Parts: sequence; C-alpha cells; structure tokens
Amino acid sequence: MSSGLHLSDQELRLVNSNKKPDSKLGFSILLKFLQLRGYFPQDHHDVPLEVVSNIADQLDINGKLFKKYDIGSRSCRNHKAQIKKFLGFRDITKPDYTALNKWLCKELSFEHGINDFVSEANNRLLKLKIVASNQDQIIRTAKSSLNSCEDAFFNKIHRKIPKRSKSAIDEILSANSELSLTEIKSDPGKVGIESLIKESKKLAVLREIDLPDSLFTQSISKKHLIKLKRRLSSESLHEITRHPPNIKYSLFAAFTHVRIQEITDGLVDLLIQIIHKIGARAENKVTKELVRDFKKVRNKDSIFCRVAEAAVSNPKGKVEQVIFPVANENVLKDIVKELKATGPFYRYKVQNVMRASYVHHYRKMVPVILDCLDFCSNNSRHKPVIDGIELIKIYQDSTKQMYSDSDDVPINGVVKNEWMSFVLQGNRINRANYELALLDSLRSRLRCKEIWVPGSFKYCNPDEDLPQDFHKKRVAYFDKLKLDLDPKVFVKDLENQMRSSLTKLNQQMPNNDSVKIHNKKGGWISVSPLVAQEEPPNILNLKRDVMANWPMTNLLDILKETELRVGFTEKFETVGVRERMGKETLQRRLLLSLFGLGTNMGLKRVCTTTSMENFQDLSYIKKKFINRDNLRNAISSVANAIFDIRMADIWGEGSTACASDSKKFGSWDQNLMTEWHIRYGGRGVMIYWHVEKKSTCIYSQLKACSSSEVASMIEGILKHNTAMEIDKNYVDSHGQSEVAFAFCHLLGFKLMPRLKAINRQKLYLPGTGESGNYKNLKEVLTRPIRWDLIVNQYDEMIKHIAALKLGFADAETILKRFTRNNLKHPTYLAFCELGKAIKTIFLCEYLGSMELRREINEGLNVVENWNSANGFLFFGKNSEIASNCIADQEISILALHLLQISMVYVNTIMIQQVLATPQWNDIMTKEDYRALTPLIYTHINPYGSFHLDMGKRIALAA
Repeated sequence: MSSGLHLSDQELRLVNSNKKPDSKLGFSILLKFLQLRGYFPQDHHDVPLEVVSNIADQLDINGKLFKKYDIGSRSCRNHKAQIKKFLGFRDITKPDYTALNKWLCKELSFEHGINDFVSEANNRLLKLKIVASNQDQIIRTAKSSLNSCEDAFFNKIHRKIPKRSKSAIDEILSANSELSLTEIKSDPGKVGIESLIKESKKLAVLREIDLPDSLFTQSISKKHLIKLKRRLSSESLHEITRHPPNIKYSLFAAFTHVRIQEITDGLVDLLIQIIHKIGARAENKVTKELVRDFKKVRNKDSIFCRVAEAAVSNPKGKVEQVIFPVANENVLKDIVKELKATGPFYRYKVQNVMRASYVHHYRKMVPVILDCLDFCSNNSRHKPVIDGIELIKIYQDSTKQMYSDSDDVPINGVVKNEWMSFVLQGNRINRANYELALLDSLRSRLRCKEIWVPGSFKYCNPDEDLPQDFHKKRVAYFDKLKLDLDPKVFVKDLENQMRSSLTKLNQQMPNNDSVKIHNKKGGWISVSPLVAQEEPPNILNLKRDVMANWPMTNLLDILKETELRVGFTEKFETVGVRERMGKETLQRRLLLSLFGLGTNMGLKRVCTTTSMENFQDLSYIKKKFINRDNLRNAISSVANAIFDIRMADIWGEGSTACASDSKKFGSWDQNLMTEWHIRYGGRGVMIYWHVEKKSTCIYSQLKACSSSEVASMIEGILKHNTAMEIDKNYVDSHGQSEVAFAFCHLLGFKLMPRLKAINRQKLYLPGTGESGNYKNLKEVLTRPIRWDLIVNQYDEMIKHIAALKLGFADAETILKRFTRNNLKHPTYLAFCELGKAIKTIFLCEYLGSMELRREINEGLNVVENWNSANGFLFFGKNSEIASNCIADQEISILALHLLQISMVYVNTIMIQQVLATPQWNDIMTKEDYRALTPLIYTHINPYGSFHLDMGKRIALAA
C-alpha cells in the first residue's frame, strides 16, 4: 500500500480545504484508503500505523491526531461524499451486488477461501469505481458466492458417484457398520500384527465404496481434498447424516479418496517397521545371550600359533596332553565364545531367531499384505523382487516347507549374500527363510522408492514426484532455478572455485595456529576449540530493567497482546463454510485453546481459570479451527511482524542466516510416529526447528526419531512462508551429508555445518595430477572429482531440484531415493560427486577462517537457547505429548511454536522500549548488541495468577 500513498498536488489542494489538522489527516487517509482498496475504513484499527505515519509526515501533522478524527461523524460522511465525487466513485446498488455475485462465481472456484473472495470482490469494485457502504455487505456477498461455488462443486461430484457407492457410504454411516466411522478416522496403533490387520480392515471397507478413478481427476487439487477430508473428520456422525445428499456423499467421497491413500501409507510404514522389528529383536536377543558369557581374549594370534605348533609336533597325542599345556582350557573356551559372538556364526544365529519369530507370529501378516497392497517398479533391476512376491502369493495357502524343483524362484537381486546359505538348504529353497530374505530386500527398496505402491501418497510412483513437462520447458525450469543451462559451464565454474579454495587454504596453513594436519591414520585434521567469549557487561542489567518494568507478566497476557497487535487469529479459518460465532467470542476462545495446547496443560485445565468458557466450547474451537495449516499461517504472520518492528540500530540489518536443529519430546507410543531414540533414550518424537540469528523461529516440524534431519532442514528452508530470505543455514553433523551439500547448492543457499568428526574429513581434488599443487594439504587430499558423472546426470539432478523448489514433492519424498540403499543409482552417484566438490569448498573456508567457525557456533547456540525455552513453556504433563493421534501431536508443537514466538515478539518491543530510555543512551557496547536476544523469560509467569487471601478458608467441616 505504501507505493501509492503519495499525495499529488491536486489532492493536497483538496485536503487543505479542510482547516483542522485532525480533519486534514482523516480526510487524506480516507482518500488514499478508497483510492487503493476500493472502500472506506470502518474503524481506526483498519488503517495500518505505517500508513498513518506516512501521510502525517507528508502533511507535517502529528499522526496521533488521527485518533481524534471521528469516522462515524456527520463531517466524516461529508468528507466521504467529497472524496467519492473527486475520485469518480459511485455508491453500490442492488444490481451491482447481483452482478458481483455472478462475477465471483465465474472467476473463482470452490478451492478459494472466503478471504480470497472478499479480496477479489473489493478489487472488482475498485476497478469499476463502485464503493460499498460497509465491508459487512461485501463479506455477505462473498460468502454467498462461495456457497454457490460449493453447491456447484458438490452437485457435480454427486452426479458422478454411482448408486452402489452411495449405498456403501450409507452402510458405513449406519449403526450396523463393520467398522465405526471413529475407527476409520483413527491413526494406526503401535507397530505390530494387530495394527496391520486393523488397518487392512479399514482399507477393505473404504475400497468397497468403489469410487470411480476419475472422480476427482483435474477437478480439485490434493490440498483442497485434504481440507474436505479435514472438514468431515471434524464432524460427528449426526452432523454428517444431517447434510443434504449432495454434500454428504461428496464430502464422504473426498474423505474416502484421501483416507485410502493415508491408510495405504500406514500399511507400508507398518510393513517396513515390522520387518525392521523382527531383525532388531533377534539381534538384541542373540547379543544378550552371547554377551552374558562373553570375555574378550587378547593375543589370540599368539595362542593359535602355540596350539598349531603343539599339534604339528605331536599329531597323534591327546588334546589334554598336547594342547592344554600350551593353551589353558578356559582360555580356549573364551575364544570359542568370542568367535561365536562375531562373524558368520552370529549372523546365522540371528537368522534362526528371526525365523522362529517370523514362523510363529509374524508370518500371518503376509496374506494380509498381499491382499491389500500391490508392488510395482520402474526399474527392471528390481523385477526379481516383484516376481518373488508373486511366487509367495501362489504358495500362500500351501503347507510345503520347500519350493518345488520346477518353481522358478528368483534368487539374484532378492537374496542378499548374508542370507544365501540360510535360504539354500542343499539344492532346495526353504520357503520361510526365502520369505524373510525377500521381505528384507523389499523393505530396503520401498524405503528408497525403487519399489512403489499404487494408491499410496508417500510411496507412490516416483516418476509422479517430478515435473512431467521438464524436457519441454527445460529452459523455463533452469531460469526459475537460476542455474546454468550448459552442464559444462556449471562444472567449469565449480572446478575454478575448488582450485581457488584449495590454493587459499594451502597458503594459509603454515600460519594457521588453530588448525593442524597430521599424517596419522592416513591424514588427520585437528582444530583447536573456540575460546569462550566474555559475558557482555550490560545484558544482565537490561534483563533486570525488563523485569522491573514488567514483573511476572502472565504468559496468557503475552499471547493476548500479540493477537491485539498482529491479529493472528484471523488466520484461523473454520474447516466448514460458515461460522455464526461472534468475532470477539471466537478470538477469546481461540486464545484460551492455543494457550492450553501450547503449554501442554490441555483444554480442561484452562477452563478452570475462567467462568466464561467451558470444555465443550474450547473442544469445538480445536475441532473446527485449530489445524496445521491455520497454525502455520498464524506463526508466519507473527514472524513477519517481528521482522517489521525490529529497529535496525538495535538488532542490525535483516538477517539472511538461519540455524536448524532438532529436540526430542516425550510422547505416547501407541502410534507410528513415536520411536525409541537411540542417542537420548526413551520414547518420543523429534521437533526440528529453524531459528534465525535473533531467535525468531520461522518453521517447525514433527518428525520421527529416525527420520532424516537433512530432509527436515531442506523442508524448512523451502516452506517457512515468511518474509525472510535465507542464503545460508547452520546445522550440526546430523543435518549434513554429501547429498545435502549438493541439494543446498542447487537450491541456492549455503549449507554450513559444525562438523563433529572434523578429524576424518578429506579434501577432493578438482583434477588428476594436481595433488602436488597443495603440498601443505597432502595428508588429507584424496581422489579427483568425477565431473563426467555430474555432466551426464545434470538434467536429472535439476529435475529433482525443480520438484522440490516448485512443490511437486516434499524433501523427504525426494531424498528417500538418494540413500545408501540405492548406491548404484546414477543420479545418486552424481549428487554425491557434486556434494563432495561443494563440501571441499566449504571445508577450505571452514578450516581457514576462525570467524566462520565462530559464526556457525553462535548460530547453533541460538537454536540451543530456543530449545531451552521449550521446557519452560511446554510444562504440562511433564512436557510429554499426551496423545497417540499424530495430528494432535503436531498441533501441540505448533501451538508451542506460536506461544514461544509471541513471547519473542512482545520481548522485542519491551527491549526496544527499555533501550529508548535516556539512561541507556550510549551505554550499550558492540558486544552487548552481539549477545542481545529477545528470548528471555525471567520476567514471565507461565502458570497463571496466585492470590493469597488469609481471611478466606476452604469450605471444610470443623
């Protein structure tokens, strides 16, 4: 709006005809508001403060006078009439509303929200120079148009749904249904056969509806289908059955379409985790048995040598007379136990335990899986696994232990080398052992999407994740990604960068006291730890002043103040199409609900502090308004508000650097998300945060403990949806890999990790025969980069980058195929080579610059500080996420994110207000500003108010 706020000479002459300063200012604001938005403001709060300030400066009038201007007065109405005449606007009429309604229905679709309809309506009226008396009329017209679009869509879908499908839907909604609607809506339970069977029943029930494959093809986006599914999921059975037939059947069809994909994903996840569970449990059991009596024997080679010499010198003697004198009997027993605990014997014992577990319990999952899921592959190399699955189908009702000699049993490409001796028993193939080996191969190929499942979303055809028109629009895609069209030019530039970086580091090394390169273990890098910086002198006093000015500020009041300034509750749209609740009531209930969820106290606890709302009220708000998309939009609005209010002289210019890291939260474990954490111990989930340098968290994700941090890092950079532009991202060792370096470079930002195993890092060469050019680095130099791999696979690499950047698929879906399970994939090899080159350039900078190492360390410290505040705010239920519903788990974490970023927003204002006082003039030093953070909470009371009244007693019997 600021670009059109300049008052022309003609406009200034009109404005100056109004004598009083407040009238001049009010008249000017009304004029510009109508000129730019097409309607008049109904209240002072409708006008942004920066607009008031801009126009006031042009008129040389104090902006505070705008509050004295009465928008509802007679003089204001006269001003509006003058402005309309001056700009050529006319008042809206009934035919205008009718025409506007038709135009909105023609131009917009059901997928657009009410805000889009209102915005387009205002733009249309502005273009026609028609002004409505108030925005309520426009909103009513927009809602009417949206309802018309919805009815048209539902009628269209309803006509396509066959009668048999409607009958099946009615059966599910009836009291006699095999599975209740609540069960169909629920997430999978804990990993196990029971959960798998339950999910297969859900899938079978929904597939019996038998919707046409083309029902939603090109008529609605997947994103809006999910919204429709969310809408039906929020409704009770009574609410669903009350809908008119066109709405009921269309909504349930959308629900079914999405739910089949989700259940299929869940089944594949269960299959992958069950196969892993069989192996992990067997390994644990065998390890415990062997370790119990295990004792490592030293100098085994010397003992074996003495035994061999004794045996050769007296081959016909007795063991107790020849062997035991040179090797103690107990020592030999320990050697036998040690050898059994390692090597082939250990693997064979694990496989036997796996077989026993599989045959007696887990084998009954195979018919369930084969009935529910189909497996496909686009690569002929994986066809043997598909053929093996078909063979299992043929034999699934057989009691034979071995396959027949006449059967063509696929072995190559199915049975790994370590399984071969276990599967082949003489010239025969054991069925159960073969099934175990095949399931192990199937798991690894499903994880990297070399084998995919029709009807799934996460495990769908990998070709569908990529832009199908890439080769036709190659130039356009390269232009969007700002990358060189010619791979040779791209490679040549990287070669030059590598040579430059290696040369610079080679020259620095003799004078680099903090980095040493040793020749032990084939090359060893040692980096001196950073010296801790001194505590800045004034930060503690600043915190004391904040505490003195705002002592024990209630956390709920902080959330409320953020809402009153930012208005983030406007982002919470209902999952339905209409809501009759008053704006103030909705705002109050949303704040209470978000506070209860963000502190993990729950909605019931929040209700005990207020008599105005009850649990049912807040539960309704959570069900209809609080979901992942609305929370993310609210978080983005608060983050952008922080960037807007920051004073550059205090916080510095806008940051383009971000740090990301994860934190473990405890959670209930009867679901597929919660896992046992191998590093931290205990069951839980991981929350991956993206925090910029001044403690504003721009993105958060709920992840399983074993999920890829690299995928999470890229996902947050691409989807944070704030005004911040990121050109570098700090991570720890778990957030980086060679493939990650390649992806980040092609996506246009720098990956900057703090490497834990810096001693084992190697530097790659840009070309053959160049190691002599870098004599100070020779111990850590390795082979040259294979540039030909990058050149040959350049287009394929960019196709995957385009899929990420333009939203065809998420980062985890794309990166699944580039893991060690897929080592022979040519595109994976090319990404690895590119990553090695980029990582070498980074390592040269990292080793040569202590300032860079400190910058990365400071960035990651900001994330650690953010993590430390999580426990302060998320204090309820021992900080454990008390839900098995994955959607509820995500909502809890996003509500915490919103609560914490609101605290940062209010603290930013408080700190700026304190530093504006005279006593702080010229006190702050450069080091103080460096350490300044708005993530402080010593002045905040997260629990509520406590009043002690000694005269009031609890009503107890004497």
